[in-house]
Amino acid sequence: MAKSEAAAVKDPATKGKLKLIIAGVIALLLAIGLSVGATWYFMHSSQSKPAAPVEAAPVGKQAAIFEALLPAFVANYNQNGRQRYMQVSITMMARNQADLDALKVHMPVIRNNLVMLFSAQDFATLASPVGQEMLRQKATASVQEVAQKELGKVVVEQLLFTNFVLQ
Repeated sequence: MAKSEAAAVKDPATKGKLKLIIAGVIALLLAIGLSVGATWYFMHSSQSKPAAPVEAAPVGKQAAIFEALLPAFVANYNQNGRQRYMQVSITMMARNQADLDALKVHMPVIRNNLVMLFSAQDFATLASPVGQEMLRQKATASVQEVAQKELGKVVVEQLLFTNFVLQ
């Protein structure tokens, strides 16, 4: 008789937990079904609409072309008797591939000017974001100067520092 009373006491608690688990599984399946259905609806509804015409770039402005200057620049300089190093990875942004290819002929001059510019910097100035932006602008002006002198036009719109390490 003790066993049947224990079984009777366990049964209602077990049934309550089982109902809770089943309700949780059903709710989870319903949520998954709704998310799959909503995803399918939005993916297919955008295909049924006529595609909006892609706006062409303005007539005067071509798409940007990016060219990395490899290898990265490494410059060293003394700061208060201590040897400091700077490593800068640079990418040029231009608009005309033919002009960019013509500028590549003068890459030794460009690299020389940039190394000299980087070596003349002050560590305290370069440690701030404002100093880094000023250096980027000076480097851009240096490359544009070489392009203007050698090709008769400014080829590089700007230089981008893709990696900047001070030690």
